[in-house]
Amino acid sequence: MRPVPPRTRRRGLPSAAARTARKLGEIRRAQLITTYGVGAMVAVDNESFLVRGIDSWDISEAPVISEPRLARQLGVSGFRMPPAPDPDRARDGVRAVRFPEMYSCPHCHQLQPFRKFNSAAGRAECSACQENLVPSRFVIACAHGHLDDFPYWKWVHRGNRTGPGSCGGQLTFRTDGSTASLRAVLIGCSCGVEEVSMEGSFRRQALRDLGIRCFGRRPWLKGAPDESCQEPPRTLQRGSSSVWFPVMYSALSIPPWSQGIAKLVAPYYPLFKEEDSASITTYVRMQKLLRHHPEFTADDVVAEVERRRAAEASDDGIDAAERARNYRREIYEGEYRSLSEPHPEVADQEQEFVCEPPTAPIDALRSSRGLAQVMLIKRLREVRALQSFRRVEEPSSADSSLREASISLSEPTWLPAFEVSGEGVFVRLDPELLRDWEQKPGQVARAARIRENHERLLAARSGDSDKPVPPSPATPRFLLLHALAHILINEWSLDGGYPAASLRERIYGEEDMAGVLVYTATSDSAGSLGGVVTQGEPGRLEASLRAALHRASWCSNDPLCMEAESSGADSLNLAACHACLLLPETSCENNNILLDRAALVGTPDGRVPGFFTR
Repeated sequence: MRPVPPRTRRRGLPSAAARTARKLGEIRRAQLITTYGVGAMVAVDNESFLVRGIDSWDISEAPVISEPRLARQLGVSGFRMPPAPDPDRARDGVRAVRFPEMYSCPHCHQLQPFRKFNSAAGRAECSACQENLVPSRFVIACAHGHLDDFPYWKWVHRGNRTGPGSCGGQLTFRTDGSTASLRAVLIGCSCGVEEVSMEGSFRRQALRDLGIRCFGRRPWLKGAPDESCQEPPRTLQRGSSSVWFPVMYSALSIPPWSQGIAKLVAPYYPLFKEEDSASITTYVRMQKLLRHHPEFTADDVVAEVERRRAAEASDDGIDAAERARNYRREIYEGEYRSLSEPHPEVADQEQEFVCEPPTAPIDALRSSRGLAQVMLIKRLREVRALQSFRRVEEPSSADSSLREASISLSEPTWLPAFEVSGEGVFVRLDPELLRDWEQKPGQVARAARIRENHERLLAARSGDSDKPVPPSPATPRFLLLHALAHILINEWSLDGGYPAASLRERIYGEEDMAGVLVYTATSDSAGSLGGVVTQGEPGRLEASLRAALHRASWCSNDPLCMEAESSGADSLNLAACHACLLLPETSCENNNILLDRAALVGTPDGRVPGFFTR
């Protein structure tokens, strides 16, 4: 990652600093999707930078990642892995720009844009004091994704209608050490105005009350014009998680797309997409693409290209919002079907998906626990792509399109992504028992309580009264499957020795689906040696499920936890807290909401039956 070179002070040949950009630091490829993606701030020593849009990245050597189902749903031609750092050159393909622009000196307390400190090239220090500078602790952002420096001049010169700097004074930034709160952070000006603390700056209406509005800045996009924005800005800490929420989509590579002719054609499809059959056939023969695959012919390649063209043509006329709404249904339904069917390992074939039933029968689990099927996923591949990001408030399915902060100035044709391999266990509940249980009045009432809160939140977040609010998935079935995934992850992190953060869930609870996939798909070695698959053998699964349900029957926060009318963020949980159900953020695909432990074990008074205690 490298910063954009500063402008030269004189016309003529650029300076050495402008010709050679310094290397800032190293970030793992996965972090450029999950943690430090486009629009996120990265702290490097005593400096801070903002990762620029993908249209400024050098992807000439970035590997191509193929996942046709996900690419079609997101409306792009494919995916690229973020560029890797090259030790032989100063830059690595990912661009960054300095942000925030405001810095302060801890010795002389000057607060001003970085360029005014006249730091030496490659350094961030005060030219007068030779002290390391400190980037501004505070920024402002709005729910539409815009980002700007905190308006210190307007904050200290309250009521002054003129522009910043019109007083001719020098801003100062200091802390008096009297307290650890914002009251001790003082902003002053040499013009003689009284020092003002930062206390109250985080109030929702604090900036609006001072007449400070959002200017629609998008500093992560090179040359992006300011947008008109009526959303009120909010003060945020520079390192706060609210500054950047990634919007990621993922898909498992499943047959037939993960094998055979579909897998062979996938890397070449962007090249073949606009070509006729004769050109494709000629290219296949000249490049000898099938020399290691004698079972296929050039006609098979042409047929696969035509199939993919037809699939893309069926999406014409569907806007991005509609495509996103179809994402979960189409992606998850296909995965659910593949997980429910055996896909054994075949010798001499490179398979990305191997799914087999356990060696022992599951009769005991079927009769005592209501499990209809258990499948051992001995090999799987997952692709995770960064589509956009949000600020201030975490992403929601009802978000207005105005909240989508773009990762490029123009409409992207590709998205950054990374792929991970792992293993897992798929559990499917008995549909008849589940149908009978989810119609119990007690469970219907508890799920309705969560669903009403969720739909109220979705309506508030949509920002468009004419736009239909997407229905909440908070049904008794979804609450049960979600809670089941959480107790299995918690139990396997104890019994199997896996960190809970290295296990992930995938819930299949819409319409007639009734399954849970618990899997490992991490970029390190945690849980990649068959340990999760072992937990899915009937004997071990029965023992771990029994222990997990026993733990879930009583929480250390009971009776408050079980009897709570609502809990969690925005009151979207019932009986769920950090002592019983909540997981690390990396493990839960639903941000630890829509959970109810009573769906598993029922309530102590017996009025609400649990699925496993019926």
